Amino acid sequence: MLMSPRPAASRRYLPSSPFSAPVDTRPVIVYEIGERVTHDRHGLGRVLSVEETSAVVVEFKSGARRVILPSAQLTKL
Repeated sequence: MLMSPRPAASRRYLPSSPFSAPVDTRPVIVYEIGERVTHDRHGLGRVLSVEETSAVVVEFKSGARRVILPSAQLTKL
């Protein structure tokens, strides 16, 4: 009976490690005031304000919501 080797697990970075930190290659999405967006839970909305790169305030049908960035649920239209 042959056993197949387990795939190697990705290692997490420890802040105290003497080795260099992994490079984040995800693109940074920039939102602008007035831009239309969609959210998985709240639906269609329009950006009211942008708090640097940490969050956006979006006006949805149900009211204004603050969305922390980056968010996989928020998509530009």
